[in-house]
Amino acid sequence: MRRRCIHSPEPAPTRGCPPPTPGLASSWRRFVIPFVLVLIACHPKVLLAADPWQKAPGSTPGAASADIGSPPGRPFQPTALRSESLRGQILPRDHTTLATELPARILRIHVAEGGRFKAGETLVTLDCGIQQAQLRKARAARTAAEKIASVNAKLAEMNSMGTLEVATSAAEAAKARAEESLWAATVDKCSLAAPFPGRVAEQKGREHQYLQAGQPVLDILDDSRLEVEFIAPSSWLSWIKPGLEFVLHADETGMEHPARIIRLGARVDPVSQSIKITGQLTGGTDGLLVGMSGRIAITPPHASGLDHTTPGPSTPP
Repeated sequence: MRRRCIHSPEPAPTRGCPPPTPGLASSWRRFVIPFVLVLIACHPKVLLAADPWQKAPGSTPGAASADIGSPPGRPFQPTALRSESLRGQILPRDHTTLATELPARILRIHVAEGGRFKAGETLVTLDCGIQQAQLRKARAARTAAEKIASVNAKLAEMNSMGTLEVATSAAEAAKARAEESLWAATVDKCSLAAPFPGRVAEQKGREHQYLQAGQPVLDILDDSRLEVEFIAPSSWLSWIKPGLEFVLHADETGMEHPARIIRLGARVDPVSQSIKITGQLTGGTDGLLVGMSGRIAITPPHASGLDHTTPGPSTPP
């Protein structure tokens, strides 16, 4: 009777059966896998050629986004059409916040919100009765100390006073004068004067309100010299310079206001690849208020002879 062998995970000699014969799949893997490994080792560029993230030679970051929707074969040239999306805002050249330098109660605010004032005009008066009393006391002490020092000096000329007493009285007089100067400077801070002519933008304090030192009272600005601030692409730095003229189309007035670039920002934002541009209005500022905004129209100095259509991508050499 013929015995039937059933292969199992146990070694064949233990069961008395011959080892199993390898199939077609085992033979295919035995020859193909080494061949593929040798091919990869000899030609590493086979894998790199299929890299979908590999950039073409001469390409620059951000070129793809700039070339979308542009006809090929035309070099990029910035024109006035590129600035239609720029928005500018009117800002004052001089503006600040007036705050108290000592704790006191507001006695009077002389200019209301929106009112105009001149340079050096008193805007806020504080209640400084205690400080003024201290100043009068210091003045009286200074007068007494100076008289004592004067009498001692005359007695010293008659050899009736020692040099130590004369020096001490002179020092006391100097100390009294310094104390008077201290309280005089404190009283000067009881009123807030305008550092420049302009208007009151916001009133942060009210009359009869007690304020701590450093607490803001008024926001003021000078609306006689207005500036325009906008954000431009950093790629424009090759041609945008101080002195270049542009036009602000104000949304609130519906009119065009000429301006001129006066300075560029100190750094480029690496995320948005933009830079801050500041210009000064060269025409009249009647009807313009701080905070108004509008569209910026600016033409490069070399764009007059160009085709003012949609600019295309830059072609590699």
